[in-house]
Amino acid sequence: MATIQWFPGHMAKARREVSEKLKLVDIVFEIVDARLPMSSRNPMLDQLIQQKPRIILLNKSDLADPIEISKWQQYFENQGHACLKINANEGKGIKKIVPTAKDILAEKLEREQAKGIKPRAIRAMCIGIPNVGKSTLLNRLAKKNMAKTGNMPGVTKGQQWLKTSKELELLDTPGILWPKFEDEEIGKKLALTGAIKDTLLHMDDLALFGLSYFKEHYPQQLAERYKLTEDDLDLSAVDILLLITKKRGFQDDYERGSIMLVQELRDGRIGRYTLDRVEDYHE
Repeated sequence: MATIQWFPGHMAKARREVSEKLKLVDIVFEIVDARLPMSSRNPMLDQLIQQKPRIILLNKSDLADPIEISKWQQYFENQGHACLKINANEGKGIKKIVPTAKDILAEKLEREQAKGIKPRAIRAMCIGIPNVGKSTLLNRLAKKNMAKTGNMPGVTKGQQWLKTSKELELLDTPGILWPKFEDEEIGKKLALTGAIKDTLLHMDDLALFGLSYFKEHYPQQLAERYKLTEDDLDLSAVDILLLITKKRGFQDDYERGSIMLVQELRDGRIGRYTLDRVEDYHE
C-alpha cells in the first residue's frame, strides 16, 4: 500500500488557528479513539499544546477492549495527563469531564479569584483527528445539536465557541490530521476504524489487515462471529476471507466480502478490540 497522503489546505489552516486560539483557553480536551489511542493522536499536538493542561478522552470506549482501555488510562496518567474513558454516542462518562477539568485548574482559578477576578466558566478547546467523535461529544456537552456531526472524516470545517453551561465554554476546532503517515500500519489502523476516507484505500487490503490482527489477538471472537473452526483459523488471511465470503452467500465476490467484514469490524459486531497495544509504546 502506498504512503497515504491526505492533508487538505483547511487542515494546515486549522493547525495555525489552534496555535493562535490556545492562548484563549485554560485547558485542552484531546479526543482519541479508544480502539487506537496512540494512532488516533496527532503527533503535532504535543508541540502545539506544549504545557497547556489537557484531558485525554478515550472515546468510543464501548467498542474497545476493556482490558486494553485500563492499560492506556494508566499509560497516559503516568505521562502526567488526566485520562477518561467516554462513549459520546450514549453520553457515558461525559459528566466526569467538567469536574476533572475543575480539579486540574483549581489553583489557577483560585489565583484569579484572589486577584479579584469574578468566577467564570472554564474555557476549553476540543481537539482531535477526523472521525474520533468530536462533534458528537460537543453536542453532548452543549446538550443540543450545535456542532455538525457525520460519519465522514472532515465534516467540521470552521471554528466556533459553544457555551455549554455556566461552568464551561468550548472552542471547537476542525479535525487535524498530520501531513502523511510515515508508518504504513498507522494508516491501515486509522482506515480500518473509518478515520480516513475509504476512497484512499483498497477494501481488501483493509479486510486482510483486520483479519490478520484478529487472528493473532482475538481469534475466539472471529470464530464465533463467522462460525470458524480451529482448522479454519490456521488458514491464511486470504483463505479465511474467501471462506467468510462464501459463508455469507457472496460466492466468490471477494470485494463484497471485504466491504462487509470491514463494516462489521467498525460497528463492533465482531466484538470489542484495540489495535494499539501499550507494550508497543513503552519509551
